[in-house]
Amino acid sequence: MRMRKKIGKITLAAVFGYLFTFLIAITVLIPILWLLVSSFKTDVGVIKFPPRFFPEEWTLHQYLYVGDSIPIFEMTKNTVFFAGGVTVISLLFDSMAGYAFARMRFKGSKVLFSIILLTMMVPFQIIMTPLYIEVYKLHLLDSYLGLILPRATSAFGIYMMSSFFQGLPKSLEESGRIDGMSEFRIFWSIMMPLCKPALVSLGIFHFMNNWNDLLYPLMLTSSQNKRTLSAGLAVLVGNKVIKYGPTLAATMISLTPLLILYIFCQKYFIEGVAASGVKE
Repeated sequence: MRMRKKIGKITLAAVFGYLFTFLIAITVLIPILWLLVSSFKTDVGVIKFPPRFFPEEWTLHQYLYVGDSIPIFEMTKNTVFFAGGVTVISLLFDSMAGYAFARMRFKGSKVLFSIILLTMMVPFQIIMTPLYIEVYKLHLLDSYLGLILPRATSAFGIYMMSSFFQGLPKSLEESGRIDGMSEFRIFWSIMMPLCKPALVSLGIFHFMNNWNDLLYPLMLTSSQNKRTLSAGLAVLVGNKVIKYGPTLAATMISLTPLLILYIFCQKYFIEGVAASGVKE
């Protein structure tokens, strides 16, 4: 009898859990679905009141307008190079630094690690002017290298990878040293293959943050040939008149790669965040 009551309570709790999860999912999905459907509406349909979810007339006019107004494909290519380049390079440097702080002991490591963590508290607006001057002095303005190099590593990435490496058993590296392996060989051949979930989750963080960034690429680029998607979307918003339809279409174009990336990598993303102990 007690067993039946227990099963009934568990089932009831599970039902409420599923309902709560379903409500959260609906809350998150409705704005995305509204954005998708509205990007196929006419200009009148977008601003019509009261609003209607489905358009009275389906049209590709908004997407065609975006293609005629800004070099959307060129900006997409720039964003892929920028976000992808930063992600790949940051994963390498963040993992190397995280391994050094977590598994190696050297003089001043704790002080240096604390200073790196303190940089996470500094707003970008404080360093943007010195950063612009530095990039200008290096003659890297309006270039892929000028966009990627300042973000070759990050304090958050070092902290996340360090937290993950601390959770791995020390016997792994000790066995490598007994076999005569160098420290870099231990890191690359033994530790890195075990960090796949953390690397994927950190890679998603880096890619999403740089893909959606507006101020940083807008500051370091001046020509449309090097502008990213976020900067291109800003062009569609005029000083006095906002073109809602094309803005919705361009936003959908910018959002789609991130949705696809997260859908295929969400398993590793959740595993990496859970294993490293980092909370969103």
